[in-house]
Amino acid sequence: MPTCRDMSELVTDYIEHATPLRVRAAIWWHLLRCEACRHYFDQMRQTVRVLRGYTGRLPAANEEAVLAAVRDERNNRTR
Repeated sequence: MPTCRDMSELVTDYIEHATPLRVRAAIWWHLLRCEACRHYFDQMRQTVRVLRGYTGRLPAANEEAVLAAVRDERNNRTR
């Protein structure tokens, strides 16, 4: 049975159907039991869906703004 940490490493392969059936079944079982991982997987699916259609590159200013927002959020959580 994969742990939550394992799940974060398996998410991309799972979404892309690149995991063996046995691993997919273990992931599915974990997702049934773990709300936090279900939420994380849903966020990743939405991100993949949005980015799949995007063919350009973010302007550097936007990229920096996103990174700054992530850093701020991380800092707020650790306080």
